[in-house]
Amino acid sequence: MLVGLVLFYVGAVLILNGLWMLDLIGEREIWVINLFAGALSLLTALRQAFGADADAASIKSAALTLMFALTYLWVAANRLSGADGRGLGWFSLFVAITAVPVAADALRTAASAWGLWLGLSWLAWAALWLLFFLQLVLRKPVARLAAWVAIGEGVLTGWVPGYLLLTGVIS
Repeated sequence: MLVGLVLFYVGAVLILNGLWMLDLIGEREIWVINLFAGALSLLTALRQAFGADADAASIKSAALTLMFALTYLWVAANRLSGADGRGLGWFSLFVAITAVPVAADALRTAASAWGLWLGLSWLAWAALWLLFFLQLVLRKPVARLAAWVAIGEGVLTGWVPGYLLLTGVIS
């Protein structure tokens, strides 16, 4: 159920960040959803890593969830501080590179449609984080592309699967 909770708000933050990158949400308010989604992801990861039932698999899941949490918290901090985002861009490269073997492992071990979805989602997330690196560090003109990719991934890798998990349609 925690996966559904986190994915639901990952969907929200990706969609809203995409709208923000398209100048449909203001700089002074986008930090709210980023702080919320980052804090929710952080709390979930801490429970996974340090809960009474923590094991190797839950600690690995926590480590991967923290990449999302830190990304959203960093976006919020940048919006509040006025930072240019280059540090976040370099972190995004780290995450994009890390997400590729995570995707490969998920695809290699996929025993269900959910496992296949997870592997493909990790590939999609890797591509999005790479776009953030290209935009924030290399200053490539990919903001509109990144915005639309974020919106699409927000729907397909976050909002819809999160909702389906929360409602019990998938488990």
